[in-house]
Amino acid sequence: MNGKHVGTAIRALRLTNFSQWKVAAGSSTVRHYASAPKRFYKKTSVLSGDSGYEVVLDHRKLKTPKGAAFVVRSEPLAIAVATEFDAQKQNIERSRMHLSALCFTAIDNPNHLSKPDMVNYLLNFIGTDTVLFQYDDEKDLQDLQVNEWDPVIAWFNQRYDTNLQKTMNITPPQVSEEDKMNVAKHFQSYSLETLHGFIFAVDTLKSIVLACAVIEQMLTVEKAVALARLEEEYQLKFWGRVEWAHDLSQQELQARLAAAVLFVHLNCSENLVKQKLIL
Repeated sequence: MNGKHVGTAIRALRLTNFSQWKVAAGSSTVRHYASAPKRFYKKTSVLSGDSGYEVVLDHRKLKTPKGAAFVVRSEPLAIAVATEFDAQKQNIERSRMHLSALCFTAIDNPNHLSKPDMVNYLLNFIGTDTVLFQYDDEKDLQDLQVNEWDPVIAWFNQRYDTNLQKTMNITPPQVSEEDKMNVAKHFQSYSLETLHGFIFAVDTLKSIVLACAVIEQMLTVEKAVALARLEEEYQLKFWGRVEWAHDLSQQELQARLAAAVLFVHLNCSENLVKQKLIL
C-alpha cells in the first residue's frame, strides 16, 4: 500500500474525533446511555513474541472481549492498534476504535465463521450491490450513475474476469456461476483474518465492487464513500442538507472504510517496523 493511500486512510480515521452534540432545549425525550469506561492506563507499547505482536497498556497485556490474548502477526497493525488506544482521552470511546474492533472480531471470531462462510457472504452481496442498481426515470441521476459508477464496474469486470451487468429496475442483476467462481478464487487467496476487513468494507459501502476498488487502490477512501452515497447526495440537492447530520454520517463512513482498508493491507504486509539504533 503506497504512502499516499495510507495517508488518506489515516486522515479519514482521525475524523472520528467529533464534538458531542447536545440534546435540543425543550426536547420531551431524554435518553440515557452507558458512560464510556475511563482510561485506566498512561502509556501504550507493542511487545514482540514468538507468536506475534501484542499490545501492552502500561504493564497489562491487551485482551479481547472474550478474554483471549491480543496477538497479531503484523507489527504495523499492532502499532496502529496501540496508537488507537493511545489517542483516547479521559474515556475510551470504543465506537471510534474501528481497527481495534476489527482485530478483536478477527481474533475472537464470535460467530465461528469459516473461510467458506465468509467468501459465500461476500459472493451473495454481488446481487444486491449498490452500483449495479441504476434507474432511467431521472436523466440527470442516470447520467451521474453512468459517468461515476460504470467505469468502476468496468474496472471490476476486467480485474476479476467477470461480466457483471447493471439492472435498470428493482429486479436483481443476474450473476453467473462462472463470475462467482472467479471472484471466490480471489477471496480464497486471503487469510481468514483478512476477510473480516473485506466484509467490514463491503458492509460499510453496501457494495463489493466499490470495496474491492478502494482496497485495490483504484479509488481513494473519500471517493469510494462519495460513490456509495451518490444517490443520497443527488437527492439532497433538492430536499436540502442538514449539515452536521449528513457530514457526520459521511465522515463516519470514511473512518469505518479507512479502518477496513488499513486492516486488509496491514494484515497482508510482510514489512516490519525496525527500531532505529542511536549510536
